[in-house]
Amino acid sequence: MATSQIRKGLLLKADQIATPFHNEVQSSLAQCLRKPKLVGILATSSAPSKFYAEFTRRQCEKLGVEFVLRKTGAAEDDLGDGAPKKEEGEGVEEAIIEANEDDSIDGIMVYYPIFGARQDHYLQQIVSPFKDVEGLHFKFHYNLYHNIRFIEPKSLNSVSPTSTVIPSETNSETPPPGTVKSILPCTPLAIVKCLEHAGVYNKILPYGDRAYGKTITVINRSEVVGRPLAALLANDGARVFSVDIDSIQEYTKRPNTETATARRYNPHHVVHPTTQTLEQCLGASDVVISAVPSADYKVRTAWLKDGCVCVNVSGEKNFEEDVRDKASLYVPAVGKVTILMLLRNLLRLQQYDAKFDA
Repeated sequence: MATSQIRKGLLLKADQIATPFHNEVQSSLAQCLRKPKLVGILATSSAPSKFYAEFTRRQCEKLGVEFVLRKTGAAEDDLGDGAPKKEEGEGVEEAIIEANEDDSIDGIMVYYPIFGARQDHYLQQIVSPFKDVEGLHFKFHYNLYHNIRFIEPKSLNSVSPTSTVIPSETNSETPPPGTVKSILPCTPLAIVKCLEHAGVYNKILPYGDRAYGKTITVINRSEVVGRPLAALLANDGARVFSVDIDSIQEYTKRPNTETATARRYNPHHVVHPTTQTLEQCLGASDVVISAVPSADYKVRTAWLKDGCVCVNVSGEKNFEEDVRDKASLYVPAVGKVTILMLLRNLLRLQQYDAKFDA
């Protein structure tokens, strides 16, 4: 009797997912009166940061976006000018401030990590929100966590965030008059686009609830990727397990109990403690996303739910080689989608300027 072959899950590469966004960005650029200018600030000797800076440059050149890489700190050692070696991150704050003040620059991208989470968070707030293509400014994070999807550009000049709900239907993708879509962090947004492409999001359901019925595990609760991603998915209706080195949290969407006329806060995710183990989370999850920056970390295939979707976000491979024996679909990298989300943000920031000047 012939031995039946085990059918492996589909390997879905980022190129296929990125194509429609590449076309969208290309079309939008063709309508621009002026070629947008993006400045990358590289302040470390980190090989992944150098690689990402070069990757950004190549993608911008292909699409016709002006890209300038400014090296400072330890990155300047690559210039080979014989000057004394500089420290990691030296001069990065000054470089950000200069880029903020340069009217010819439309977007700023800083290659993290530099000093570590706390000091890097400070630097993220130095970048002008009008030039923050990565969506890491606290105004954008506030909107993300509170499920506020549109923004009045003039509000970015205020010091504090607001609890005011912009009047619009929660299931509408169309910005109300005088507003534009709020900037979202480009890597979490890229992952959402991958899940939409893979059919995890149900397009029949109302906008804002299309991940309803899905259980998702996100491994690594960083402020750049993991936590905002978990919030985005929960705000779209998913049940999310957020896994970090010392704890597991559960994110679910707070029900909307206020009437439309009396509503002050948007229905958004809430965080609960959980007693679930990682094995239990993985066994219950329709989707598993891992973003652990370590070659040693591997998600155990044996713990995965049959037919799940797995997405690798880290520069390292976080899944075991046999992941497709369990997963129905495996996305090994999201970088090409991320850079297109960044360029979409760059174009959206030009809209902010137009709305602000109007």
